[in-house]
Amino acid sequence: MRVDVIANVDDIRSEDFIQKSAVVIDVLRATSTMITALANGACGLLPVETVPQAQSKRSEHTFVGGERYYKKIPGFQAGNSPHDYMSEDVAGKLVVLTTSNGTRGLLKSQRASRLLAASFINGTACASALTTFERDVILLCAGCKNEFSLEDGLCAGMIIDAMESLLGHPLRLNDLGSAMRLAYQSCRHNLYRTVMEGASAKQLVKLGFAHDVEYCSGIDTIPVVPIAKNDLILTPF
Repeated sequence: MRVDVIANVDDIRSEDFIQKSAVVIDVLRATSTMITALANGACGLLPVETVPQAQSKRSEHTFVGGERYYKKIPGFQAGNSPHDYMSEDVAGKLVVLTTSNGTRGLLKSQRASRLLAASFINGTACASALTTFERDVILLCAGCKNEFSLEDGLCAGMIIDAMESLLGHPLRLNDLGSAMRLAYQSCRHNLYRTVMEGASAKQLVKLGFAHDVEYCSGIDTIPVVPIAKNDLILTPF
């Protein structure tokens, strides 16, 4: 099995996903938020690209959230903090979410045979699911402002490390995959401190979201794996 790690959303074409399993990783914070919403009873999660698209989905059956430049979109029920989705308000609702990078990554990846969302909080569960599909894998780091994000790469390394442990043999990796596996292995016991060195974490702390960084750096705290159906609605695997 081959696993390729891609540095950010703009570094890949949609046709590259055909006949492969794909995982979108946006640790800070979109995929962590998606996992949290499903764990708190959301019936599904629909990623959309634009603010008007999200607004058009608003109804008594939906919970609309999103951010631009780390901040909640005015008029939305929630932003992109996982803590906004730890509420009875999401139970039984379809969460409609638009973010700067994570939702864009999911939309670009929808030609994959299987499409998952991952973060540190579900990394091992995601790795376990990937080993059952028996297909080559793309781990797509959402990044930030068209650049690579440290925490997304480390999460990719975590998934690779877990997959190799589960399979009992090495995977075929691209260079970034090999680098991120080694990076994760070297910092796994000081992960939060390492994540805090990244630009996204520093910006979130500056804006008052330090609690989100700490939460999103938790290892295997929520073993829920969002998987996309044909209509791109993500539900637990």
